[in-house]
Amino acid sequence: PYAWRRRATAREAAAWLLLGVAPTWADVPHELAARRSVTCAAQSVSYANTRPLLVVAGRGARLIDADGTEYLDTRNNVAHVGHANPRVAAAVADQVATLNTNTRYLHPNLPALAARLLETCPASLKDGAVFFVNSGSEANDLALRLCRAHRGLGENCGVVVLDHAYHGHTCSGIALSPYKHGHKAFQGKGRPEWVEVAASPDT
Repeated sequence: PYAWRRRATAREAAAWLLLGVAPTWADVPHELAARRSVTCAAQSVSYANTRPLLVVAGRGARLIDADGTEYLDTRNNVAHVGHANPRVAAAVADQVATLNTNTRYLHPNLPALAARLLETCPASLKDGAVFFVNSGSEANDLALRLCRAHRGLGENCGVVVLDHAYHGHTCSGIALSPYKHGHKAFQGKGRPEWVEVAASPDT
C-alpha cells in the first residue's frame, strides 16, 4: 500500500499519541533507511543533514508531513499551480480515464495547445513551431541540440549558467549544472569549456 494513503489503526494511533512511537510508515529514520537501501545515493533527500521531511500530502503552497505539520513549499519544482489543485486533479483524472498516450498519434488537443503556447510568445516567435517534451531536463537538452544545429553540426554553444543552478540529470544537464559538474567526483574537470558560471543574484 502507498504510505501516503495510509491511516493509522487504533493501536498505531494510541502508540503514536501516547508513547510517541510512530508506525513504521510514518517514522522518518525507518523511511530514510528504506529509501537509502534501494535508491542511488546521488538522489539526495532535502534536509537529510538535519531532519528529512516525511511528506504525506500537499495543499496549495504547503506540504504536510506525517505528523500533520504544514510547511511553506519553497523547494518543489513540480507543482506549478499548487498541490492538490482541484481543477488540475479533475482534468488529469478525466484525461487519464479517457486516453493516456504520447504525441505520436493525431489528436486535436496537440495543435490547439501548440497554438495557445505560440500566442504567448514574442512577435518574432509567433510563427514558430512547438516541440513538446516531458521534462525540464529534456527541454534543456533540446535547447542545446537546437543551438548546435543552428551553429553547425557538432559545434558546441557557449552557455552561461548561474552558480548552484540545476538543469536535470541528463548528461547535458549535468554539464550545465555547477553543483553537479563541480562535484568532487569530477576532480575539478566536470565543467565543459563552453559553459561559463555566473554568480547568483544576491536576493
